[in-house]
Amino acid sequence: MGPVDTAQSLTGVILLVLWLAALGAAIFALIHAVRQRPDAFTAVDKMTKQIWLAILGVAILLLLIAPFSFGLLAFIAIVATGVYMADVRPKVDEVQRGPRW
Repeated sequence: MGPVDTAQSLTGVILLVLWLAALGAAIFALIHAVRQRPDAFTAVDKMTKQIWLAILGVAILLLLIAPFSFGLLAFIAIVATGVYMADVRPKVDEVQRGPRW
C-alpha cells in the first residue's frame, strides 16, 4: 500500500464521517420538527411545520441518494438542515419555552 492508497483511504474515511454527521444532523432536525407544535412555527414568522417537515425529509433523501459524495445535492441538504438548526429551531424552542429571566 503506497502513499497514494493511504491518502485515498484516509479521504474516504473523512468523507464517511462527514456524511454520517450530515445525515445525523438532518435526522435530528426532522425529529425535532416532528415534536414541535404547528403554531410555534408561524408564531416566530417561519414557514409552516409541514413545509419544514418536507424540506428536512427531502434533505435526508438527498443525502441517502448519493452517500459519501458531497456534490450539489448533498450541499443543498446540508444548507437546508443548517438553516433549520441555526435559525428555526432556536426560535421555535424559545417561543414554546417562554422568555427567560
